[in-house]
Amino acid sequence: MSEPTTDPAGVAAPRRAPRPACGGAQWARVLEAAERVLVAEGTQALTTRRVAAEAGVPAGSLDEDLPDRDALIDALAAGYFARLETVMDLLVHEASARRWDDPVGVVLDTYADLYRTEHGFRALWFGGGLTTWTRAADREHKERMADGVARVLLALGVARDDESLARACRAAVLAADALAQEAFRRTPEGDADLLDEAKVMMRGYLSAVAARYPNGFPAEVG
Repeated sequence: MSEPTTDPAGVAAPRRAPRPACGGAQWARVLEAAERVLVAEGTQALTTRRVAAEAGVPAGSLDEDLPDRDALIDALAAGYFARLETVMDLLVHEASARRWDDPVGVVLDTYADLYRTEHGFRALWFGGGLTTWTRAADREHKERMADGVARVLLALGVARDDESLARACRAAVLAADALAQEAFRRTPEGDADLLDEAKVMMRGYLSAVAARYPNGFPAEVG
């Protein structure tokens, strides 16, 4: 792990997630094994020896990159964040290419599907044991997701690029994330009624945001 720094809340946190000194194929195999252990047995089972055995590699080969449970959690979380952000980038590209009748529905349905398939993500967030680095990285991740939502709205032509939009998208992401997590705490498939309520809330809120922009911007989102 790299030397600690301090996050905005004044809490010491690693400067970055673990990076592989070992080969890329072995790194991927080890993280796949770590995810299997996480999903099947929970965060307390994420030890270097347990994961090395699952991956079929010598435990000593992980000492530099993944020396302990925290490093394994951080590495898994970094991968989940990257996948979620890649999906947001794809949504921005799609929004630029074609008009959506219900952009809120498209975005929330896309991420609900991702929650359903990312069993490790759910196991990590709902199983406890998140590290200081992971919590700090999650705050940065939400900022990037809010930026993605803003880029979607800009691509759809329903807002202008200003601080008001950035602030509104942060609020939307924080609210939607809390509702989505509660929906998937209730059931692995996501509580459909609660997810529908999240869409109603986000449509109303983002429509109100869009209405702040006169001169031809649409008054409704979704």
